Amino acid sequence: MNDQALKPDTQAIVVDEIFPHAPETIWKALTSGDLIARWMMAPADFAAVEGQRFTFRTTPAGAWDGVIHCRVLDVKPNERLAYAWQGGDESNAGYGSRLDTVVTWTLEAAKGGTRVRLVHSGFVMPRNETAFRNMREGWKKVLRNLGTVVAGSKD
Repeated sequence: MNDQALKPDTQAIVVDEIFPHAPETIWKALTSGDLIARWMMAPADFAAVEGQRFTFRTTPAGAWDGVIHCRVLDVKPNERLAYAWQGGDESNAGYGSRLDTVVTWTLEAAKGGTRVRLVHSGFVMPRNETAFRNMREGWKKVLRNLGTVVAGSKD
């Protein structure tokens, strides 16, 4: 038996941007609940502390209530923030299917500012194909929104 046949195909979304701001400015936008609400969704109970559980709420679908359950996995101020991103329901197909992924933000000083790299990993295909497709485009918009929020803040 081929071991490869037993392993699910997983995909990751990767978005890379350089913003003309210091890592500390970007970090503040990534770790302040009020600012996160301006560029993505309003988090409930967010704190940039390893182990902290928090949620986002989006459009429900089928058996899924629309709540995205998150847990902070890694915090390195001004460098890296990672959190689990879980939602959906086993009984749903397409939008709202079970999702168990990780979102990782990496900041790195770059010429002219900060390189922001977002990796949203762990999409299991074909189960998460709809979420992968939607979020691949959605994360690009989120990063544009992040840039707008950061541009409006003071360095």
